[in-house]
Amino acid sequence: MSSRWPGCSYQQWAATCDTLHGHVQVLGKLAVRLAPPEPQLQHAALRLTARGWETAPLPAPDGSGSLVAGLDLRAHEAVVEHSDGRADRITLTPDRSVGDVASDVLAAVRRLAGAVDIDPTPQEVPWSVPLTEDQEHAHYDPAQVGDYFAAATQAALVLAAFRAPYRGRSTPVNAWWGSFDLAVNLFSGQPAQPPSDDFIMRNAMDAQEVAIGWWPGDPRYDRAAFYAYAHPAPPGFGEAEIRPAGARWDASLGEYILDWDDVRAAADPEAAALEFARSVFQHACAVCQWDPALAATAAGTPPPVR
Repeated sequence: MSSRWPGCSYQQWAATCDTLHGHVQVLGKLAVRLAPPEPQLQHAALRLTARGWETAPLPAPDGSGSLVAGLDLRAHEAVVEHSDGRADRITLTPDRSVGDVASDVLAAVRRLAGAVDIDPTPQEVPWSVPLTEDQEHAHYDPAQVGDYFAAATQAALVLAAFRAPYRGRSTPVNAWWGSFDLAVNLFSGQPAQPPSDDFIMRNAMDAQEVAIGWWPGDPRYDRAAFYAYAHPAPPGFGEAEIRPAGARWDASLGEYILDWDDVRAAADPEAAALEFARSVFQHACAVCQWDPALAATAAGTPPPVR
């Protein structure tokens, strides 16, 4: 089995995963505070780059240019960079807490770009201690982070290849810091009723969409997997037979699932993951009554470069 598609079991790296999750939440809070608001909360999303999780360029609070905050998962550092070339680096050591790193990152932003405050309350996690005070999550294993990053990189490339030919509105491969997953969202162009009045739901899910994503597991589902769902989904949405073998509907999650280990075991892991994404999308577009011509473009090829 290729080391380019390493194993990723939440059970085996839960302590490091939760610490890393806390670190990325600090980046997300900066994006929420500084980025211009976008539909479906796109301004709050991070990106998985060739070195790790990063914000998009954010307006410096003091008006001096832009800044990017990131986690370099190769050098194992938190990085804050100003567009004028100044930068601060904070080492992610095996016993450094989320609270210590968060405080250092915010101090670096203030030093390089001006005063900024964030809401330090963690989101979509089982713990509630403010990020800047969190001393519980302090386990960071560089080897485990390296395996996660290699797996996440392959997953992100699959998601990017899936969305590439689609002619409708879609997102880039977003790295969501609350749920600690990667996802692309393809939209039909039609509005939708949010599933609840929760802040995230009413702002992020007000349009008809199909989401395909990947996450490294969590306490609810203890292994990495690709997932897919439609919003809004009609009755019986979870009754389809999805390809490839191993893909299934998980009623407790309300999503179609393809376990990462099934992808890794395939003769062509990338092809297996793409087959899953395209199979769910075709099913969703049919039962949700999307424009067939628009839906078909996701199975096409990118337009020629002229």
